[in-house]
Amino acid sequence: MRFSLVGIMLLLFTSSKAQDLSKLYETVRPSVVVIFTEEKKLEKLGATVQMVSSQSLGSGFLISDTEILTAAHVVDVAEQLLVQFSDGEIIEAKVISAFKSSDIALIALTTPKKNAVIATLGDSDKSKVGERVVVVGAPFGLTHSLSSGYISSFIKNTSDKNPFTNAEYIQTDAAINTGNSGGPMFNLEGKVIGIVSHIKTVTGGFQGIGFAATSNIAKKLLLDKKILWTGAEVVPLSGESAKMLNVPQNDALLVQRVVSNSPYGKMGLRGGIIEAIIEGRTLLLGGDIILAVNGIRFEFTDETLTKLGDFANTLKPGDPVVLEILRDGKVISLKN
Repeated sequence: MRFSLVGIMLLLFTSSKAQDLSKLYETVRPSVVVIFTEEKKLEKLGATVQMVSSQSLGSGFLISDTEILTAAHVVDVAEQLLVQFSDGEIIEAKVISAFKSSDIALIALTTPKKNAVIATLGDSDKSKVGERVVVVGAPFGLTHSLSSGYISSFIKNTSDKNPFTNAEYIQTDAAINTGNSGGPMFNLEGKVIGIVSHIKTVTGGFQGIGFAATSNIAKKLLLDKKILWTGAEVVPLSGESAKMLNVPQNDALLVQRVVSNSPYGKMGLRGGIIEAIIEGRTLLLGGDIILAVNGIRFEFTDETLTKLGDFANTLKPGDPVVLEILRDGKVISLKN
């Protein structure tokens, strides 16, 4: 059997790259974790509808012996978090900060991980289209699975002054499936340049278009600022939607779900109990509607959102918070 020189070189190159990925995987694997969550969801049980517990899982990675980065949608409304490490140890955790717009979150272990292997955050701005990347996570519960691909593109929206609309994603063709969310995207130097977020799909399965929030947006919003997590899932109300629900102002936030042991949960904020479709959106109705926070009335303008962002940036644990809400047709205040 005869091989061309090009064929031999290609074979050696492919073998070398496979070995490189194998070594990379063995190095970074201990820094990757599986996150088991329990949250409350509205579910139909025969003729009745009630809140029931629902279990799910995602991925994440250690950035210290107590802190883990993951995706916001994995943990944002979780009543309980359990983190499993590659050695099998399980430690409870709590949410510290989360940004839905960027789909990133910071959680903290209740006790430090002994002999922790820490992932290194890279500079995602130095990454380029065409670079090889590796994703490690728990697709469909298959823990510490590796997939690889290339950077396909970048999507950035970081020009706004307020942090609630900031987003920055790396598009990739590396396979991403349910359970990968929150896991790290590594470059070939073994540095994390992305946090796995979501996929674009028609069938519901992976079709070669996945997205990861950049490491730099995570540094900016979670590590440099650390805006406190509220524990409430909310959706904006404006225009006709606000009028239909008799909101006494143009814009507000409709509360969907509230984590019982979160800051807003402890204040007594209530989530929705009735599922309905309004203007094409499936919403939970019957919960509180937030009108203002510490005197800052909700208006979906850059000026107001910037004020809210500035307030959130300076808020410390234990600082006074006053929510003005609409409940059962009456405007009341909730205080921490």
